[in-house]
Amino acid sequence: MRVVIQVKEAAAKAIHQLYGVELQANDILVNATKPEFTGDYTVVLFAFVKQLKKSPDALGQELGDLLLGEYKGFFTAFNVIKGFLNLTISDDHWLGFIHSEYQNSLFGQSATNGQRVMVEYSSPNTNKPLHLGHLRNNFLGRSIAEILKTNGYQVTKTCIVNDRGIHICKSMIAWQLFGNGATPASTHTKGDHFVGDYYVLFNDEFKRQVEVLKAAGKSQEEAEKEAPVMKATQQMLLDWEAGKPEVMELWRTMNSWVYAGFEETYRRIGSDFDKTYYESNTYLLGKDLVETGLEKGVFFQKTDGSVWIDLTPEGLDEKLVRRGDGTSVYITQDIGLAEQKQKEFNAGQSIYVVGDEQNYHFKVLKLICQKLGLPSADGIYHLSYGMVELPTGKMKSREGTVVDADDLVEEMVAIARQKTEELGKVKDFTTEELAELYDTIGLGALKFFLLRVDPKKRMVFNPEESIDFHGFTGPFIQYTHARIKSILRKSGTTKRPPDATRDTQSLLPLEKELCIYLETFPSVLADAGAEHDPSKLAIYIFNLAKIFNSFYTEHSIGNAENEEKKTLRLELAQLTAQTIKTGMNVLGIRVPERM
Repeated sequence: MRVVIQVKEAAAKAIHQLYGVELQANDILVNATKPEFTGDYTVVLFAFVKQLKKSPDALGQELGDLLLGEYKGFFTAFNVIKGFLNLTISDDHWLGFIHSEYQNSLFGQSATNGQRVMVEYSSPNTNKPLHLGHLRNNFLGRSIAEILKTNGYQVTKTCIVNDRGIHICKSMIAWQLFGNGATPASTHTKGDHFVGDYYVLFNDEFKRQVEVLKAAGKSQEEAEKEAPVMKATQQMLLDWEAGKPEVMELWRTMNSWVYAGFEETYRRIGSDFDKTYYESNTYLLGKDLVETGLEKGVFFQKTDGSVWIDLTPEGLDEKLVRRGDGTSVYITQDIGLAEQKQKEFNAGQSIYVVGDEQNYHFKVLKLICQKLGLPSADGIYHLSYGMVELPTGKMKSREGTVVDADDLVEEMVAIARQKTEELGKVKDFTTEELAELYDTIGLGALKFFLLRVDPKKRMVFNPEESIDFHGFTGPFIQYTHARIKSILRKSGTTKRPPDATRDTQSLLPLEKELCIYLETFPSVLADAGAEHDPSKLAIYIFNLAKIFNSFYTEHSIGNAENEEKKTLRLELAQLTAQTIKTGMNVLGIRVPERM
């Protein structure tokens, strides 16, 4: 928002000139002028009334007079209302902005700032496929990474795969019991779905065995401990930790099936990673840091040999970092991995995209890393997000009724096909073009709906509502982009050189509103990156599409009043289309050239 910066700087300079008081530009609050008042931007004066010993009205009048005199050609009018100085920016400035940016395909993007950021997202378990919660996670992680790239950061996208532990062994045991040598290829099943089916079979068999033991007189707790399938699973985990060859071979084979399935889903939804970590390689990390912490007095040891940290002064509690038998807990390996990632990539900030049920875990992780003096500590940031629910209620995972990511994507594409065909405007598309269009609309609707909500909030995802060509949706924005491209094809794109002499003309209200809103795009990208909130960008693009549609409803482009107006409106249309495309691409959403 370069204009806001100019207004702040001009106001600070004017206050110094009038009253001899030094202020920084950022000390001055400037907002968009409310629609009911005349003006473009408003300087809030109340903060300086006491310091300058002026009434709000007098201060506003003196400041306005000076700004109008000193910055003729930038400010054209002002008014003062109850401590608010409303300033009008010249049409010539807005025309200059449009003329200079309408051909700029990099509009909104910042130059490289040399700072490194790491974004970790997805983090699946290898005992089941990705689900709806993973989709929100992936879309948040990738979009934040791309937003930060547009702000000039060097970004590394990482994923930690939870590929070891009791849950993995459950699928392995079930396959041994019920698989009869079946593979994803022999059953024509996607690898992650194939392994996930055996995880469900394990739980079915476990429940059956528990009921049999309870019928024989065992308590619930006794039955769960003594169920043969659970005992076999626990033994398999011990065998895995001991490196038993046949167990390791089965583990590698079944995980390879899952990885192939994950990769297919990632390609489908547009997720990618620069580096993937595997828990089987990282779960021993951090053990040396426990010893370091004991030496430094950061940790303390109890009589049973277990090692803890006391975080009660920080309002938390005591946290276990090593069991009495010497084995690690999750927090220990996370500390070790944080140190390793810092050594590898030297990132100033490490963003973890993880659900809000882990808020406590990441508070503890950051505090421990800070107390240990790790270079990575201050840069740890937990991008916490809320659960996604469907209109029918919460998702469940253990009973096999999880909302599968692949199934949901296919459902979205099917709904996109149905809704588009109902509009009846795709008769001149080939079969291949239609398939691409339905995929673009379906995935775009899914991504936009999951990204338009503040990450911290829980949300309800409604597939039908997400594909509404007239609502707060991705398809509405995609349709607006396609509409603009159609207008440009029919009207002809303008060829005005960027350094051409500007025409002298006045802007109509909707033309000016569109200019002002387009100019704020770089600041929206900056705010979305600073606050780790893609919803700010999603909301901006939606509002931009709405403003353009209002503008185009009122003002013709092809049949404009004169050639100057036609050229201006073509430039506005081009910059709007480019801004929509850039913003949607940053969110991982494609925009079609025609719909």
